[in-house]
Amino acid sequence: MRTPYQANWFMKKVKYFYNTQTLKYEKLVVSMRVKILRILGFLSAAIVTGILFLSVAYRFLDSPKEKLLRRDIDNMKEEYEGLKSRMADLKTEIDELQHRDNSIYRVIFEAAPIPDSVRAGQPDKDEEIQQLQRKENGEIIASATRMLAELTNRVKMQEKSYLQIEDLIKNKQKMLASIPAIQPVANKDLDRIASGFGYRIDPIYKTMKFHSGLDFTAPSGTPIYATGDGVIEEASLSDVGYGNHVVVNHGYGYKSLYGHMVRMKVKRGQSVKRGDVLGWVGSTGKSTGPHCHYEVVKNGVKVDPVYFFYNDLTPEQFDRMLKIARSGNQSFD
Repeated sequence: MRTPYQANWFMKKVKYFYNTQTLKYEKLVVSMRVKILRILGFLSAAIVTGILFLSVAYRFLDSPKEKLLRRDIDNMKEEYEGLKSRMADLKTEIDELQHRDNSIYRVIFEAAPIPDSVRAGQPDKDEEIQQLQRKENGEIIASATRMLAELTNRVKMQEKSYLQIEDLIKNKQKMLASIPAIQPVANKDLDRIASGFGYRIDPIYKTMKFHSGLDFTAPSGTPIYATGDGVIEEASLSDVGYGNHVVVNHGYGYKSLYGHMVRMKVKRGQSVKRGDVLGWVGSTGKSTGPHCHYEVVKNGVKVDPVYFFYNDLTPEQFDRMLKIARSGNQSFD
């Protein structure tokens, strides 16, 4: 049996209102139309509230898929920054190679430097880059594309430059083999220099006269060697001046002359290598004793041969030879 309290708890609530006309409390009766309107209003408010909540959620809260995509984008940006840093380091290294190429290697081989505008190149993919910029993350892609295009062009130009330098080295090796670089007679102890380059006392006229070479004294029949690769331009027999003498054309503007030979071994037009025997020491022509008169000519000008012995002299020997050659003694021719 229910208690009065329980019965009251399960009873339907009844509302009353005070009627000012009848001055009585009357039972409030809600029509079906009002009930329906109240239900529709509640549902409308709930729908609008739900829409607002979803809008805020979509704006400030990511879905699981969006979270995954955002994490991928962050990872891509981080990787891009790392790639950008590596590309900057690579560009620094390439700049150093280009500097050495222009300022050292090409200077050594007397080649014109390559302008930086040619090394960098003008990207011929501007239209492609503009298309990339219109896509998602286009600015990042376009920036990386530009940098890679420039680095690629610089690397290609550097490879081309090194190929040119390789050709220059081959040509330089040939040139170094051709330039006079040893003494024309064996002179290990440096005791065969009799007279140097410059004004000396003429042995015949006893007056100061310009001596255009070096005199190497040696017994008659001592071999005379070619001081560099070249072609025999002259092999003349004579009783005056240089006497029996040989002129070697080394190319690159260099020639060398070997005078007063007792006998010659070569003939005009013959190719010779450095160290080949050209003839033997004698005293033909204007000479006061067996010796080899040696001259070096560069671009038509006779120069001091003492500076062309760098292949067979140490620095100490060179200093000693320089002092001997500069002594103002009498020449042999």
